[in-house]
Amino acid sequence: MAFNIVMPKLGESVQEATITKWFIAVNDKIEEDQAIVEIATDKVDSEIPSPVEGIVTKVLFNVGDKVAVGTVIAVIAEEGDAAEPAPAAAVSAAAPELAPASPAAPLDTQASTRFYSPLVKSIAEKENVSFNELEQIVGTGSEGRVSKDDILKYVANRKPGQTLQAAAPVAVAVPTPAAPPVPAPEKKPQASVSIGAEDYIVEMDRMRRMIADHMVMSKHTSPHVTSMVEADMTNVVTWRNKVKGNFEKKENEKLTFMPIIIEAVAKALKDFPAVNASVDGYNVIFRKHINVGVAVSLPSGNLIVPVIKDTDYLTLTGITKKMNKLANDARDNKLSPDDIQGGTFTISNFGSFKNVMGTPIINQPQVAILAVGTIEKKPAVLELPTGDIIAIRHKMFLSLSYDHRVVDGMLGGGFLRRVADYLENFDMNREA
Repeated sequence: MAFNIVMPKLGESVQEATITKWFIAVNDKIEEDQAIVEIATDKVDSEIPSPVEGIVTKVLFNVGDKVAVGTVIAVIAEEGDAAEPAPAAAVSAAAPELAPASPAAPLDTQASTRFYSPLVKSIAEKENVSFNELEQIVGTGSEGRVSKDDILKYVANRKPGQTLQAAAPVAVAVPTPAAPPVPAPEKKPQASVSIGAEDYIVEMDRMRRMIADHMVMSKHTSPHVTSMVEADMTNVVTWRNKVKGNFEKKENEKLTFMPIIIEAVAKALKDFPAVNASVDGYNVIFRKHINVGVAVSLPSGNLIVPVIKDTDYLTLTGITKKMNKLANDARDNKLSPDDIQGGTFTISNFGSFKNVMGTPIINQPQVAILAVGTIEKKPAVLELPTGDIIAIRHKMFLSLSYDHRVVDGMLGGGFLRRVADYLENFDMNREA
């Protein structure tokens, strides 16, 4: 019998994904659990394995196509069985709102050298984008294809009265008494870049473009302020050196400093719930759950932020196991969209690059992000009952960037100081 491979649902908020790479071709023999396709959402990339063994009889979409969840993307005939044709546009009930509308005559009956996905055609019909206009849109998809984002951006930025061509050849644009459309946002001038004869150009990959857009959006959204403290990590360093060997033998996990920092952050977020928040216009949303994300560097040079859900309910061992698994899954490209959703606060580890401190950019829609620097031995003045002495201590800078719309210096500084206090007063007699 023929087995239909459908676009899987990769998270509660994920309704479509882009095919970025096929590992198979028609007539290929594949094994069960063999990777057949790589797909990408706006959150994460994933490889989809085959649930059966057999022969590939149909590949229904091209690289770069955006496909709704539940749509058949390939057909596999189990060995010894005749291939059965797959539905041309099989969309499951899981995403009925994404099923393409009836074909629009201006888009389907005119000759074109470009491929338009059913979703793009559906949006064009709904938004009254004529065939001629569609042909003029610059596509950013594979081989210059027009993606959903391309057409939605075009619709958002077109000038009033620019696109009023209807499907009928003699359609006339008639003004309506409705409120005037909002003008397209003014594009900010970009610095001109000169290119030398020995320079070379490398286009950003999909993830780097997403990071770039997200960082620019964050700086435009939130007025950033950064506060810093230097924390004495001597107790933490001493305790970790004492227990890390037995911890690894007992739990089969490496104990780094990051889980200890995450634990301190979760405690401080409970003390300062206004930092565990988001902004929606003039409303502040206080998050019930404390979900701490930790930035992870990928082999590609990009960053991703997996999230430890309900961090405040986890033990130090639980945080360690969850963090190590998420970090490994990130580097092996095995994260699911749910693994990087729902974060309420983010930590960036500048210290992993031997940096002393940094001023990170807020991970929207959160209101603060913590950067931790490298731990260094430094001479420090200690106040003792018998007098002051100079001793060697382990010190680390903590930098908190926060959204000054809702987090002022007292709140941000108080939270940051509380994180440092939890680290400095770490109980060296606790069990691992």
